[in-house]
Amino acid sequence: MSDEFRKNLLGPEPTLLPEEPDVVARLAAGDEAVDLAAAHPTSSLVWAVLADEAYAEGRTIESYAYARTGYHRGLDALRRSGWRGTGPIPYSHEPNRGFLRALFALGRAAASIGEIEEAERIAAFLRESDPEASAQLAG
Repeated sequence: MSDEFRKNLLGPEPTLLPEEPDVVARLAAGDEAVDLAAAHPTSSLVWAVLADEAYAEGRTIESYAYARTGYHRGLDALRRSGWRGTGPIPYSHEPNRGFLRALFALGRAAASIGEIEEAERIAAFLRESDPEASAQLAG
């Protein structure tokens, strides 16, 4: 039996997104996420930060839009990193957290506007990506 066959039985390998050192450094330095979104529009992390800020300020629809953008940018990045629509996206890998934060924010905003089916789909996707992610993000 080939190793490839055994590997497939265990499921896909975890997807690990590339680091974004400039984005992380600029956020840590206090740069505004809205400015970083213009400079780094493919960064899920920036969109997740914007979604969190909007949600905290009661701007749920804006939070939803920011989170959806981060989610779609993250899907693009995951596919570029070899993800085929299933498999682990570990929260423990720091660069994955932007996508997972955007996913969490999308589910939260969807629930807030009554999109219950979408919120449930997002919650299932988050659990399938990393069962620990929801607890980490909610806490």
